[in-house]
Amino acid sequence: MPSADPRFNEFVILQAQNAGLFLGQIPHPATGEKTLNLRAAKSVIDSLEMLAAKTHGNLTETEEKLLGTALANLLPLYEKAAG
Repeated sequence: MPSADPRFNEFVILQAQNAGLFLGQIPHPATGEKTLNLRAAKSVIDSLEMLAAKTHGNLTETEEKLLGTALANLLPLYEKAAG
C-alpha cells in the first residue's frame, strides 16, 4: 500500500486553485479581478491528467480521490469556458 505524502495533496490543491484562477472562478489575488486564460487553464488541467495517469496505482485512496475530484470539477468548467 502506498504511503501518504502531504506534499502531494498540497500540490494538487495548488494546481487546482491555479486552474480555477485561469478559468475565472477565483479572483486574482493582486487585482481582485476574475480573468479567463484558457491556454494556461488547459496546461494545468493537462498536467493534472498526466499526473493521474503516471501515478495510477501508486496513490493512497485519499490522494486518488483528491486528484479525481479536482479533475472532475475542472474539466466541465474548462469545457464550458472554451465553449
